[in-house]
Amino acid sequence: MKTILQKTRYTFLLLTLLSLTACNNNYYELCETDEAYIHIPDQYFEIELIEQGIDSDGIINHQILKSDAEKVTRLDLNLTANFGDISDLTGLEGFTNITYLSTANQEIETVDLSFNTQLDTIYLLGNKLKNIDLSKNTNLIFADLQANRFEDNNLITGLSNATNLKDLDLSWNYLTEFSIHNQSLEVLHISHNDLVTINTDGATNLEHVLLNSNQLESADFTTNISIETLLISGNKLATLNLENNTNLTHLYISSNALTSFDVSNNNKLIDLRIDRNPNLTCIKIYNGQYIPIVQKAETQQLSVECNS
Repeated sequence: MKTILQKTRYTFLLLTLLSLTACNNNYYELCETDEAYIHIPDQYFEIELIEQGIDSDGIINHQILKSDAEKVTRLDLNLTANFGDISDLTGLEGFTNITYLSTANQEIETVDLSFNTQLDTIYLLGNKLKNIDLSKNTNLIFADLQANRFEDNNLITGLSNATNLKDLDLSWNYLTEFSIHNQSLEVLHISHNDLVTINTDGATNLEHVLLNSNQLESADFTTNISIETLLISGNKLATLNLENNTNLTHLYISSNALTSFDVSNNNKLIDLRIDRNPNLTCIKIYNGQYIPIVQKAETQQLSVECNS
């Protein structure tokens, strides 16, 4: 009887050790049913969590306690030395209380932020994202998505749900058209894309718009009466009507195809850059208008009388 009991105890102990060893040797499929843990398949993601003291067991075993993740309100995966590029953010869903996320210049192709509903700030620049759904991130204030692989405006979804969004950066992507419907948005960066068309009618509180280095032949900002800064150099604009934009203070419209231009209604303008428009010789101003900073070609003049 004693021998049988000893054998039974030995067998139980052996199975327990094997189970623990399996978890610690990356056979995480045996452990992922444990509701206390979150699966972290990307070792570089887990290394960052260990280095920052978030993953409390301190070993690479492709899992983290849910309780560890739920304590985090600010997740910055760019703080420490480069241990390797993160390509998989599986496990991010467990960080349900984060308000800040930074994972820049990594190898991330997809991201699911649907469980991170408290986020107000995201830095996802310099990755390989082609699409993103922000429909659950209604608390967003700032989103930096520049230098990714976005080509289709329709694959950036949920922006209209972010009713607190102030600043959106989509520069250095491959967008050919863009339309935004968000009343809270104040700053829009979409420089260095391939934009042919842009529609900002649904963002009537825009104050700063940066659209340098695109392919725009036309643009309409008549409904964006709060605009103060408009940087739209390096496009193909032949005309641009800014009559309604009376709050405009900074206008950069160099390197376009302007043939005529009128700033006589922009009496708050303090900085105008309009050189490198080879077919533009006269910029219309109102009588007595003074613009402190003007960058223009020698062949251009400011005048109250310009021939149409």
